[in-house]
Amino acid sequence: MSLTLKGLHHVSAITAKAPENYKFYTEVLGLRLIKKTVNQDDVSVYHLFYGDETGNPGTELTFFELPNAGRNREGNNSISALSLRVPGDDALLFWTQRFTVFGVEHEEITERGGRKTLAFTDHEGQRLILVSDEHNEGMPGGKPWAKSPVPAEYAIVGLGPAHLTVETAEHTALILEDLLGFRRAGSYPSPVAGQPDIIVFETGEGGSGTEIHLEERSDLPQERLGRGGVHHVAFRVDNEEELKQWIERIRSVQLPNSGFVDRFYFRSLYFREPNGILFELATDGPGFATDEEVEHLGEALALPPFLEARREQIEAHLKPLDTRPQD
Repeated sequence: MSLTLKGLHHVSAITAKAPENYKFYTEVLGLRLIKKTVNQDDVSVYHLFYGDETGNPGTELTFFELPNAGRNREGNNSISALSLRVPGDDALLFWTQRFTVFGVEHEEITERGGRKTLAFTDHEGQRLILVSDEHNEGMPGGKPWAKSPVPAEYAIVGLGPAHLTVETAEHTALILEDLLGFRRAGSYPSPVAGQPDIIVFETGEGGSGTEIHLEERSDLPQERLGRGGVHHVAFRVDNEEELKQWIERIRSVQLPNSGFVDRFYFRSLYFREPNGILFELATDGPGFATDEEVEHLGEALALPPFLEARREQIEAHLKPLDTRPQD
């Protein structure tokens, strides 16, 4: 059976303050908090998942809370920007006005890779880009949260291209194409004069929700990851059987990797490509309604079964974070 990744599954970034993060991504960006849980590798801190109405794969933006994290030092060998899809060009005009009202730092609307986009940063300097689906084809977006403060016709519907900035593009390109099966889908000029074109890769059905944009910048220092930085990008695998086949493929080329990891809401494999960026392969299921009703996603602290026995201890070390609906 031919192995094909379906597109982006989720991206995970770092915040120093969960309450401020929750306020920005739900109240300003209008995303739904679909899961309030803990970092399974460090249960003393929150792991927050945002997404569409039910947290469909391809719509998930997640944050590890690291209270002592220093500021992200931008540079090479990094996931240098995240994209969020909106329905069309008119939505970008709406968001320009909304960002002005909320005091969100943003740039002018500009074209990137044949699509209109709007770059902005959150309160911790996280670099984000809204990308219009006006002429997008391929992987469809998700369904906006019905209770979002943002009107559905302008709402964020999923993840767009993940931007990677590396010292040597050919090393990452080799992994994307020869190992993971991505296809080259074009290129566009770098915004920095004298630098190589940014290369567009796609997988699965193609389209914005399946793309990696690879930028080579030999003039930059190495990134120092901190708050406002991105920890890893995850790609969609259909099911657990396929994930096990991917594990064999990764092992066959002798790339160090995590092996099979059970995250309860999905199953995963982690590995680093040659420039040091962390990739994850994650299954589409079981999903986020596994342990909560869809109507109440994200309202209470959810723990996977293998942590449930430690709930009292875990809750005692977490700062309260009220994510219940306000009357």
